[in-house]
Formats: sequence, C-alpha cells, structure tokens
Amino acid sequence: MAESKKYQIEARAVPQFIADQSDPANERYVFAYTIRFENVGTVPAQLISRHWVITDGKARVQEVRGLGVVGQQPLLKPGETFEYTSGCQIDTPVGTMRGSFQMTAEDGTQFEAVTGEFTLSIPRVLH
Repeated sequence: MAESKKYQIEARAVPQFIADQSDPANERYVFAYTIRFENVGTVPAQLISRHWVITDGKARVQEVRGLGVVGQQPLLKPGETFEYTSGCQIDTPVGTMRGSFQMTAEDGTQFEAVTGEFTLSIPRVLH
C-alpha cells in the first residue's frame, strides 16, 4: 500500500451559528463547529495537537494552537471515527476557519490531518 494511504485521517467540519450567545449590536458572533475524524488509513494514529486559523470578514486573523481537542487526544484505529464540538467568536457576521491536526501513528510517524476552509455565517447572509 502507498505510504500516503497508510497515514490518512479525514477531518470534516459542520459549522453552526449560535444566536443566543451572539450579540450583533456589539459585534459578537458566536459559532459552534463539529469536527468528525475518520481513520481511512491502515495504521492506528493519535491526535496530538491542533492549529486553527480563524479569519473574520475584515480579514483579521486569530490563530489557535493547543494540545488535543476538548481536552482529549483520541487514538483512532483504522475505520474508527471521533467527533467533537467546540466554538469560536468573531466580530463580523461572516468569516472562515481552517485547521490542521498533528497526528502520530502507532509506528511513530507524524503526519497532519487537515480540515479544509469552511465558512462561518449567520443565517440568510450568504446566498
């Protein structure tokens, strides 16, 4: 099997606007996002750390780095999934997020799982 397929974690994001925690009059927009990981490779791998790049509608960037996700460093065997929900706040009604997750395979190989850029948007703003 090709090495690139051996170490492969898919990461998919589903964002959601949280109206009851937001305050548009004070430029506070809160979003939740659920990330679902699936080990589509052939070796077990553990999520070690995360790196998020959050950009608001005025091109202001926040970077967030840390160990694990929501206090966990899950080990995913081939075919297993792990899902978590977290949140962020931006100052505009529309923004974007993209992330990468440092993984360590059972054999010690380090690699990244990447979440492609996704949009944070309040309802009925984007068509």
